[in-house]
Amino acid sequence: MSVSTASVPLVAATPANPRGRVILASLIGTTIEFYDFYVYATAAVLVFPHLFFPTGNATTALLASFAVFGAAMVARPLGSVFFGHLGDKVGRKTTLVAALLTMGIATFLIGVLPTYVTVGWLAPFLLVVLRLAQGFALGGEWSGAALVATENAPAGKRAWYGTFPQMGAPIGFIIANGLFLIIAAVLPSDDPTRPSDAFLAWGWRIPFLFSAVMVIVGLWVRLRLVESPAFSNTVTAGKVVKLPLAAAVRTHWRQLILGTFFMLATYVLFYLMTTYSLSYGRAPIEPTDASKLPGLGYSYNSFVLMLIVGVVFFGIFTMVSGPWADRFGRRKTLIWVTAGIIVFGLIWVPLLSAGFVGVMAWLILGFALMGLTFGPMGALLPELFPTNVRYTGSGVSYNVSSILGAAVAPFIAVWLWQVGNGSPFLVGVYLAVMGVITLVALLLGTETKDVDINH
Repeated sequence: MSVSTASVPLVAATPANPRGRVILASLIGTTIEFYDFYVYATAAVLVFPHLFFPTGNATTALLASFAVFGAAMVARPLGSVFFGHLGDKVGRKTTLVAALLTMGIATFLIGVLPTYVTVGWLAPFLLVVLRLAQGFALGGEWSGAALVATENAPAGKRAWYGTFPQMGAPIGFIIANGLFLIIAAVLPSDDPTRPSDAFLAWGWRIPFLFSAVMVIVGLWVRLRLVESPAFSNTVTAGKVVKLPLAAAVRTHWRQLILGTFFMLATYVLFYLMTTYSLSYGRAPIEPTDASKLPGLGYSYNSFVLMLIVGVVFFGIFTMVSGPWADRFGRRKTLIWVTAGIIVFGLIWVPLLSAGFVGVMAWLILGFALMGLTFGPMGALLPELFPTNVRYTGSGVSYNVSSILGAAVAPFIAVWLWQVGNGSPFLVGVYLAVMGVITLVALLLGTETKDVDINH
């Protein structure tokens, strides 16, 4: 069912937004959103177990912190429905501005929260509320940014343009962790397994407060956007639907399911390489505390530098994946990459047992595969749906997958780490199993490279 909307002049086939503005608007918003998310992810490992979850058991505190981290993934599908409804009804631009503001305000407020010592269990409760707000906002951010890129892309370059919002992930990671690294260097700790007292007292708040500056820049860029030709022509044709979610479920339920499982291995790999790896890399080789699990024994500063090197390859291979997906197709590219993820999951122990060289090879290979699987999703998921339900459909698929993959991945990884008595073998097997599920979905899917995205 469609409803009439105020007349909007039919837009020409050429992009309504200049190329530079499209690239910058799709890139800067996701960079800010992922920066905010990574700031929390890093604090979930370094700070929150000490300040918000003082259980007396280090592993239990870490699991509690990761549980709150995962709670945001539950809010993401709700955000995708809410912002998707707005994006398919009133337009991409207004919705993206609202999502960015929501994320920015929530992140800033985390930076001024009182801790458990000050207000007791009210502190973790408020942290959960703001974390849910972060997830809710991210639920509407990614799909809108992907649509800005792909709906304004020149013919034959949609996957390449779709990699620009994906680049927000590695760039946001580098900015967030680089800032934490600088603060940790200025406020050094004598204990490699615990931040300094000054860092725990106030240093950790700086990255959260800094997000306000980034949001202002992002808003300035996005407010200069105009609507894409695809959405404007949908309005003109009177094809805007009253309930985008109901329409997507009724007419494109198969695409919703397949899109969800297309993303599954990507999400699991993403959070294992960025969140679990930080815990495993910093854990002592032979812990003296029985509540702690053995790991690689690197200091925080050393391992974050190693992570940043790996994330550089994440960015490089994200950009490489776009031209490949435009040339060979999204499905074929992702089938081969997913097969690589499965193999990668089965060789964790040999790599991680090979010293510094092996650990670096593990990081570089994992992040390279991450770029290759994440990049094409910026085009693939939007291409599964017609314009009038595209914001909702792509967002729901992307964010429901976050529950199945990202929400539980760090928690399951720590549990499997415990079951394996400190060995990461079962964690790698978990990744391989998720890769098999994604591979089956890709084999059941069809190629979308040549679909008419203006339909």
